[in-house]
Amino acid sequence: MSSVVSSPPVTPVPPSTIVKDIRPANNTYGQILKSAALIGGSSMMRVGLGMVRNKAMALLLGPAGVGMLGLYSSIADIAQSLAGMGINTSGVRQIAEATSSGDNLRVARTVTTLRLVALALGILGALLLAAFCRPIGRLSFGDELHAKPVALLALAVLFGAVSSGQLALVQGMRRIRDLAMTNVLGAVYGTVFGIVIIYFLKEQGIVPSLVCVAAMGIVTSWWYARKIQVQRVAMKLADFSAEVSALLKLGFVFMSVGLMSMGMAYLVRIIVVRKIGVDAAGFYQSAWTLGGLYVGFILQAMGADFFPRLSAASRDNHECNRLVNEQAEISLLLAGPGIIGSLTFAPVVIHVFYSASFTPAVELLRWICLGMMLRVASWPMGFILLAKGARYPYFWTEFASTVANVGLLWIAVSSYALNGAGIAFFAGYVFYGVLVYFVVRAVSGFRWSTTNKRIGLIYGGLITAVFVGWYLLPGWAMMTAGAVATALAGVFSIRRLCTLLPLARLPKVVQRGIIFFRLVSPTESS
Repeated sequence: MSSVVSSPPVTPVPPSTIVKDIRPANNTYGQILKSAALIGGSSMMRVGLGMVRNKAMALLLGPAGVGMLGLYSSIADIAQSLAGMGINTSGVRQIAEATSSGDNLRVARTVTTLRLVALALGILGALLLAAFCRPIGRLSFGDELHAKPVALLALAVLFGAVSSGQLALVQGMRRIRDLAMTNVLGAVYGTVFGIVIIYFLKEQGIVPSLVCVAAMGIVTSWWYARKIQVQRVAMKLADFSAEVSALLKLGFVFMSVGLMSMGMAYLVRIIVVRKIGVDAAGFYQSAWTLGGLYVGFILQAMGADFFPRLSAASRDNHECNRLVNEQAEISLLLAGPGIIGSLTFAPVVIHVFYSASFTPAVELLRWICLGMMLRVASWPMGFILLAKGARYPYFWTEFASTVANVGLLWIAVSSYALNGAGIAFFAGYVFYGVLVYFVVRAVSGFRWSTTNKRIGLIYGGLITAVFVGWYLLPGWAMMTAGAVATALAGVFSIRRLCTLLPLARLPKVVQRGIIFFRLVSPTESS
């Protein structure tokens, strides 16, 4: 396997190595929780503002206008994904690795190259979208009347590419607070400008609002990126070519996997519509949105801080595996109670966020929750391949997972109708979890820690009991039992987290609440 960047050989961990629960003084639990709080909090604000924006758009534009907004947004997202060539992710890895080396000249070369490549790809993507605006308009809307608005979207693609390059610098330097602020400000701009422009221009303002939001994204990302002082450097052509090659080789893989993910999401909806009907697609969308809402906060925090931290340690297999086990432990502790609560209160959640007419989505939501727990457990392992720049194992692992998901989806939906989509999602993550474990075991010698195995068994047992209980017990009895299981899981997680992080480091309000409910004693967590 050819590597993305030149690096010294790494001594693999022997297969017989057993991961022990030794808590080194430099463990990262505090950093993980801090990042989860910052990114998770900013994500919650984005979701809240997004709900306000969606409600306003529905009132101002109506169903047809919202549909057009979705189409234009999809065109811009896909064009930006293609134009960006994945360098927003590969750039994070390159910058984190360069920073860990302590070589300021290498950091300067990487940052300079990233900025130039992001600008060049943004210009190229914008020109191509403008050039093909007519066929894209026909494909999307069935006519060429929307060709000019599609061409105007080219500006959003350009602005988005430049902004992504600047945010890669912020994330690669692990300035998580600044990254969280850009997320919040982006949501604010999207809400304010989107509502104001569309209020005055109605459907004619859809594309201008998207362009305006993208433009403000450049301003926000530049404001925080400018705080990072990088020395000016004159680069030789050979150095520049080597940096570009490293960015694009790994970036192309990221882009390909991202497109596979988009295609899979699209294919799921097509299969559901073709085999069951349009209403079923609405049920699936509602269950998918709610199932991924809470877990999404955890996964976003994982990508924001964990990826650059892991990239900086990617040459040391022992350190790399330790970081993955610590991240997985915190993620499981945070996700477990929420997953059990979602399984228990699925009918209530569906009725509150949607309506009683969405009741067919309840059982589907439970299957999706099962898959989400496996997703939380397996994602930290997948980051090993990203951090090490192992682009071939990463690509083929994701490709095999996508193919398996398509096959499972077709079989499950044919056999179990709507619930089959959830069953396929769960089964797909069983397959992915097993596959990625053996791949990263070969790449870095990864093993699950004893603690993570124990946590997995505890939450696995509770989740299985709550899931199966809905088929065996009356609704009121299961709701009561599930509420008890959720509370027990929450107490377990809090007590475990307090052993990993001193109570004194938590906010005062949280400290008082934990002590008031006797979850831990002051002496126990000191």
